[in-house]
Amino acid sequence: MKTKDKSIDPVTVEALEKADAQGRSTIWSRYQKMIPVCGFGELGICCTICLMGPCRIDPFGEGAQVGICGADADTIAARNLARAVAAGAAAHSDHARGVVETLEEIAKGNDSGYRIADVDRFEALCAELRVEGDSVQDKAGMLAERLMLEFGRYKGDFGFIHRAPEGQRERWALGGAVPRAIDREIAEVMHRTHMGVDADPVSIIDQAFRCAIGDGWGGSMMATEVQDILFGSPEAIRSKVNLGVLKEDMVNVVVHGHEPILSEMLVMASREPEILRRAEEAGAKGINLTGICCTANELLMRQGYPIAGNFLQQELAISTGAVDLMAVDIQCIQPALSEFASHYHTRLITTSEKAKIPGAEHIEITPENALVKAREVITTAVENFRNRVPEMVDIPEGVTDLVAGFTAENTFQYLGGRFRASYRPLNDAIASGRIRGVAGVVGCCTPKVKHDYNHLTLVRELIARDVLVVQTGCSAIACAKAGFMRPEAAEEYAGDGLREVCEAVGIPPVLHFGSCVDNSRILMACANMVREGGIGADISELPVAGCAPEAMSEKAASIAFYVAASGIYTVFHPPMRVMGSKKVLDYLTNGMERKYGGKLAFEGDPYKIAEMMVNHIDSKRKAMGLQPMMYEARRVG
Repeated sequence: MKTKDKSIDPVTVEALEKADAQGRSTIWSRYQKMIPVCGFGELGICCTICLMGPCRIDPFGEGAQVGICGADADTIAARNLARAVAAGAAAHSDHARGVVETLEEIAKGNDSGYRIADVDRFEALCAELRVEGDSVQDKAGMLAERLMLEFGRYKGDFGFIHRAPEGQRERWALGGAVPRAIDREIAEVMHRTHMGVDADPVSIIDQAFRCAIGDGWGGSMMATEVQDILFGSPEAIRSKVNLGVLKEDMVNVVVHGHEPILSEMLVMASREPEILRRAEEAGAKGINLTGICCTANELLMRQGYPIAGNFLQQELAISTGAVDLMAVDIQCIQPALSEFASHYHTRLITTSEKAKIPGAEHIEITPENALVKAREVITTAVENFRNRVPEMVDIPEGVTDLVAGFTAENTFQYLGGRFRASYRPLNDAIASGRIRGVAGVVGCCTPKVKHDYNHLTLVRELIARDVLVVQTGCSAIACAKAGFMRPEAAEEYAGDGLREVCEAVGIPPVLHFGSCVDNSRILMACANMVREGGIGADISELPVAGCAPEAMSEKAASIAFYVAASGIYTVFHPPMRVMGSKKVLDYLTNGMERKYGGKLAFEGDPYKIAEMMVNHIDSKRKAMGLQPMMYEARRVG
């Protein structure tokens, strides 16, 4: 495969050509060495759950049709997928647990550097969950205790389920899909899929849906809420994106992972006069903090710090020769970074007890020692600036402007203005035919797909057809690099109706909604649209759709499951590993809709995905009797 065929982003292509020329192993070269991939695994009909196997089912019907225990293709595929969903839910929810533990640290009164940044949001959440106290510190402790119950409660109402529209709650109740506790549902998936327990594929998949709902309306939503409280609720903010944000004359610190518990303290430490003085003494003009993946999104939407790139660009950032230190915490961190960094002066530091990498340095950051250790990390970067090899420094020039910081809470302010702060303008624009509907395009990037191509092509097609797009995670970074998150993009790419709305209020046609745990913001935006009324009495009736067009991790499976179970038509690619099971495939793409109101679809062509999503949105508009679209759609593909 030619380098230009590996990414649609010219900056990535330039950096990758340099890495290839230097003979460096990257995620693309490692992927090529894995081809051809195991066909049985791709179809989901390879089972390694017990020690009697591994077993595999012959998809052509000539060999074994059941495993040693008697499990058939349907049971095996269901068990494999359910375990992936449980792992994804565990990742997001354990992230939430760490954030709540940080809130507990504030309640103890320790000088950890953390504080409650958004008091109004804090008070609102306390009121919502009926937490009372004599002081902010007292209430912080009780709120943290109340939230910790969601991981292991044995009775009472779960999490933020009450925020979902009544119709959706009734669906979950009738289907036995209301989570009881976050950890319980994860544990039950693992128990049910153990050898000799649940063999009914539909039963197994339904438990995976209950587990995923515990993530979307529990763990992920909790993480978003508490992070906004601790670090400040995002507001619309301008910044820049792509590898060109690295600076040749500054100390470059790249944060990578998912927890702002780390990055927010690095921000604080990097601004301290003594550390800045040391940077100047080392010959640098200052400290340039930037990020990769979702930690980058967290820094961007609250602090305005630029983003260096998304998941597939983590090695390429180091290949510039300008990264003095990369600090990583949890999730989406390639173990290959350690070997890759060894060819450069870059110091790679792991910071979480849950995520250590052989060959990397480890400076453990906890809620108790965060600021002290953050100073140590930044100081290490400053000292390493002296070890730069000037002839190895080669930073691509590409940088793009963007606007980020949109949330379910502040979006209505931008759409309605100070004196009409509600979802009514959005609902009216949809009902009148200016905006066709709303699409959430989210998720990762994978070397199985040309880097960023599906994200960009799909989003460009959607906004040209007057679909307002909201994004999170690496998908948001992809479209930001392409310039879709500039207000000017409405004139360049959007259909006439969407363009009129965007230009009237000054927003881009593609809204940055945060990191991957912030998909919960999209759920809340849908709930707010229902609450405002006029375009659907339940999420399943709204003219909305979702897509993860370049999915990579088990988190993506959990997200897709809770989005579909919340009543939203969701397209996913690469296909979930159920293609070897007709029963599981039919349930996900057809049967589940009767129970949950939403369903999944699998497609890899972004033009076809756009057609599928627009057709679904149009069917919902027709069912609600909404006005025809005001303008002909602008087609770009």
